[in-house]
Amino acid sequence: MAKTEFKSESKRLLDLMINSIYTHKEIFLREIISNASDAIDKLYYISLTDSNVGLNKADFKIRIDLDKQNRTITITDNGIGMDSDDLDQNLGTIANSGSLKFKQENEKNDDVDIIGQFGVGFYSAFMVADEITVQSKKYNCDKAYQWQSSGADGYEITEIDKTNVGTKIIIKVKEDTENEKYSEFLEKYKISALVSKYSDYIRYPIIMEMEHRKLRDDCDMDNPEYDEVKEDEVLNSMIPIWQRNKKDVTDEEYNEFYKQKFFDFENPARVFANSVEGVVTSFKSLLFIPSRVPFNYYTKEYKKGLQLYSSGVLIMDNCSDLIPEHFAFVKGVVDSQDLSLNISREMLQHDRQLKSMAATLEKKIKNELASWLKNDREGYEKFYGNFGRHIKYGLVGDYGAHKDIVKDLVLFYSSTEKKLVTLKEYLERMKDDQKEIYFATGESVDAIDKLPQIEYFRDKGKEILYCSEEIDEFAFQSMADYNGTPFKNIVNEDVDDEDADKKEDKDQNNDDTLKFVKEVLGDKVKEVIFSKKLKSHPVCLTAKGSVSFEMEKYMAVAQPDAMVKAERVLEINAAHPAVNALIANITADKDKAEKYAKLLYNQAVIIAGLQVDDPSEYADLVCSLMK
Repeated sequence: MAKTEFKSESKRLLDLMINSIYTHKEIFLREIISNASDAIDKLYYISLTDSNVGLNKADFKIRIDLDKQNRTITITDNGIGMDSDDLDQNLGTIANSGSLKFKQENEKNDDVDIIGQFGVGFYSAFMVADEITVQSKKYNCDKAYQWQSSGADGYEITEIDKTNVGTKIIIKVKEDTENEKYSEFLEKYKISALVSKYSDYIRYPIIMEMEHRKLRDDCDMDNPEYDEVKEDEVLNSMIPIWQRNKKDVTDEEYNEFYKQKFFDFENPARVFANSVEGVVTSFKSLLFIPSRVPFNYYTKEYKKGLQLYSSGVLIMDNCSDLIPEHFAFVKGVVDSQDLSLNISREMLQHDRQLKSMAATLEKKIKNELASWLKNDREGYEKFYGNFGRHIKYGLVGDYGAHKDIVKDLVLFYSSTEKKLVTLKEYLERMKDDQKEIYFATGESVDAIDKLPQIEYFRDKGKEILYCSEEIDEFAFQSMADYNGTPFKNIVNEDVDDEDADKKEDKDQNNDDTLKFVKEVLGDKVKEVIFSKKLKSHPVCLTAKGSVSFEMEKYMAVAQPDAMVKAERVLEINAAHPAVNALIANITADKDKAEKYAKLLYNQAVIIAGLQVDDPSEYADLVCSLMK
């Protein structure tokens, strides 16, 4: 038969598929194996009603043979096969899919699960091949045919002798170049690894001859001898662990799957499997929470996302769109038969499906974490120590769109309970006359506990949430309230208390002191006031406006050029001896009073965890007052 030109804009379309559609050359093996699986599915479906097929499900298989000398990869299946017309239509017409047609004709039958949709995967083999030969005999057909092509120039179909029903694809691998090492695809370890990566869950056994060292019988064990033995080996596990009934899978099997799949040496802290029947798409998922923080978790090298499968075939290794940023620590797999993939099967075609799956997974993870928190507090707190900071990002990320999802999962240290508590637990203990949730920010729990502002609330037995992470204050601003109860930063905001108001009225008469201190400090402070909340400390520094001191510290590291600073308010305790000394010297020794004002201000700066403007000047000031 004379060479036939490809249909459908042959050269241009074939060149596009080989050079543009597929990201990785190794994908060709996945595509050829998937096509073989589809061919077996078709014959297996026929065998359910036609006893003449003569094959049981256990008889179907896919075989891979490598020939280094002739540089060929041969993939053989005992599926339905193709006749001359099939070869011409399915392989001669680019982007024509026999699998898609078969699926449409039998779409109401649950036993039909065909992977191929577009009829282009076969041509990905030309990324690594100089020539492709397809030898096939169709079920219930007396004749066999061969399709052969070297690329865009066209193809030939000839009649051949072939006894068995099925298809054999012979890929003649290209010679190596300076930039491409095609010979790696002739190595058994490489093929085995690709099958494991992309086609491990093809439902039929994928077989290849492997070499093993076998101990000789009756040999001297002090000087053992081995023979090189060649044996057929099944490369794929066939049945995904997530497709099995949960009650039939042991914890050990889940743990081993996780460690092998995600390269961890520790068992996961949590495992949860789900099956979702959705309106937009149905899928199964198997998710894991690691027991420890991955070594590269906070680096650019860390890739979040779940492994995405379509009917057991790996589509994406890290589908980041399936998992929100605040649950980026979750590992696992998602498998769906309903995905609308693009032409290369390397990404989703419809964003709506992905968004629906992602929203469902987010709720599933949230519910699992909530159950963990409720039923195993110790285990949850250990997990929270590893990934709690990341969960808090859900309160601020995407302009707070996820805050209702994670607000009951976050924990804060309680000043009264001396342990981590939830916002719900705080609210349940809150006193009847308290209208706000109090929190304080600082570099650590110990540092916050020593803040001058804390003393007033602690003496009144009011619970305070200690917030020592940079994101905490942003999180409270994003939430604004918890179930209708607003948050209040007691470090930066006024005290709403009747006793404190009386104290302010008594001290408000001495306006001259406030004016004097403000004149001495100038632009360093926005305002000087008598404090409502100080007890045993002489001064404290509070922030006025939307920028807090913790935000200032964060921005100094994150965006130093922005020069973001909080407006400083110096609060002084009129009942403290040090402040009384300042007041007395305003008339007695104005120079000393100025030194006292500067000293007290710098002490307030240090207590707030901020940098003194001029450490040398501050040291000289202390020394001058010690004379």
